Amino acid sequence: MPDLKAAFDKAMLDSKNLSERPDNATLLKIYALYKQGSSGDIADKKPGFGDMVAGAKWDAWNSLQGTSKEDAMQQYIDLIESLS
Repeated sequence: MPDLKAAFDKAMLDSKNLSERPDNATLLKIYALYKQGSSGDIADKKPGFGDMVAGAKWDAWNSLQGTSKEDAMQQYIDLIESLS
């Protein structure tokens, strides 16, 4: 696990220096995998309809419900590496 955590932290830093800005769908996936990998299943209620960005983020994270932190970390690492 320490190696996975270190790779996850490195990928998080690498995500800030991507050569191109990913499309919105990919950005949501990056966000959701990061949140699932760092915090686990979402516990917050879905934001109101008035905040569409927060709602999209919530939906993306919620779609990973039940994914283990370790699996989410690895998927996050793989995604960032594929974008680098």
